[in-house]
Amino acid sequence: MIDTVDAQKREGEKADGLMEAYFEKPKRLTTWSGFPVKDIYTPDDVKGIDYERDVADAGEYPYTRGIHSDMYRGRYWTMREGSGYARGEDTNKRLKFLANQGVGGFSIFRDLPTVWGIDADHPLAEGEVGVCGVNLTSLKDMEEVLDGIALDKVSVALLCASSLAPVIFSQYVTVAEKRGIDIAKLRGTIANDPLHSRYCYGKLANPIDLSVKLSVDIIEFCTNNMPFWNTNSVNAYDMRETGINAPEEIAFGFGIAMEYIRRALERGLDVDDFASRISFYFSAGIDFFEEIAKLRAARRMWAKIMKEEFGAKKSSSWKFRFGVHTAGSSLVPQQSLNNIIRISIEALVAVLGGVQSLHCCSYDEPIALPSEGSQQIAVRTQQILAYETGITNTADPLGGSYFIENLTSRIEEESVKIIQEIDEMGGMAEAMRKEWVDQKIDEAALQFQEEIENKERVIVGANAFSHGPEETTPGDVHRIPPETERKQIANVKRLREERDRNKVKVSIGRLREKTLMGDTENLIPSIVEALKAYATIGEIQGTIREAYGLSYDPFNILNPSH
Repeated sequence: MIDTVDAQKREGEKADGLMEAYFEKPKRLTTWSGFPVKDIYTPDDVKGIDYERDVADAGEYPYTRGIHSDMYRGRYWTMREGSGYARGEDTNKRLKFLANQGVGGFSIFRDLPTVWGIDADHPLAEGEVGVCGVNLTSLKDMEEVLDGIALDKVSVALLCASSLAPVIFSQYVTVAEKRGIDIAKLRGTIANDPLHSRYCYGKLANPIDLSVKLSVDIIEFCTNNMPFWNTNSVNAYDMRETGINAPEEIAFGFGIAMEYIRRALERGLDVDDFASRISFYFSAGIDFFEEIAKLRAARRMWAKIMKEEFGAKKSSSWKFRFGVHTAGSSLVPQQSLNNIIRISIEALVAVLGGVQSLHCCSYDEPIALPSEGSQQIAVRTQQILAYETGITNTADPLGGSYFIENLTSRIEEESVKIIQEIDEMGGMAEAMRKEWVDQKIDEAALQFQEEIENKERVIVGANAFSHGPEETTPGDVHRIPPETERKQIANVKRLREERDRNKVKVSIGRLREKTLMGDTENLIPSIVEALKAYATIGEIQGTIREAYGLSYDPFNILNPSH
């Protein structure tokens, strides 16, 4: 009798659940960033928007609808997939695999010791060598990464945004020079955004003043020597991953970029000589309409900033060029195949937002580094969008939507307010010194976590529609061989023994002399000289830091005699 009653009770609960699901409706009627959303948008919601002034055709100032008149009818976006793990030879194999899958450009990730500017045999590198990117302790590592790759025929993005960016950039340049390639023909991007790295890779390795000086060194060197190379990829994406909202992503990214531009102008450069090679790295999040509106707003804002604030005269200087990384923070390890759907939606956002270069996450990234199988799906996601959906046939197909145009203007207005607040503090560097940026990031992260825990934000498979613990992950999980770190450390020690120590000493001495000459002395040529002598990144960066009045080792463990 009791069993019968219990069964009836369970059936009643199921019926109630079905009825509740049948009548379910949205509870959160705001965008991801908190903008209230009306039930319908009409012409009244776009009053005050002048088409010629505020929107215009694609290819026309202020480029709200795209920076090219024909957009993807002229050329698809660059389809990228990132790679970087273990040692140089391992990453080289993955890059060649991706080339066979049809990518149009490479993105090379480095590990944490590299981004910190310490060598593989540093005590604090233990357990991190080659884990979340390739280890690039010396020029030999970059040579292995690029083995067999035609550098004058491929676009490469070097994803090292910290204050070590000049060293990684110089490794690439040095490999090209050793092959006899004219560096003026190289195409690609160096992340070169050490200010943002204070929040993503640590403040100890990214002191503000040195970071800006080194960033400007790259801008100046490329302006004079590498006309096709993108000198910065200001990383608003990583800032967004901390939990900040869409207007803050724009404002923080632009605030950082404006800091570099002002310092480059102080160096004596003309804004029209380098502005067209500044690019941005933005997120494409899961809020479909807000993220498209965000990218449109950013494009319009950047055009106005460059023309009105910096007085750029060339139209090429006004154009907001950006790459997109689908939002890694939107992915969850639970029911990981659901991430393929999230990534597809975010990639669609990027294309409808007018992206120039796109990197799709892989569905297994919350669990491990991407496997070959998951990266193949990520590449195919872009290819299906490009070749099957028809979305590339016309520029800005959502332009003119009452909702999209209204939301674009609202995001712009909010972003402008934040930039004005930053300017009142004296710019982004000062906002960082005052820890105002830290406060905003902390507030955003706390609010986001509370909304998830309260189920105000529903994450399918994580805080809703979940089931028991999962014992397996679909597909192969990429695992780094445990002997990788040991082999890389052995390689570094062998390098120290076999290289010409006198050449290292002389080149490091010259680098120190150049650094002591002050902020206006460009260090790239001296870094290249040290790399050719096979000085390590720790030795090069430590020398620069010490000459700049900082500790040789950002973690205060090693000294120059190491």
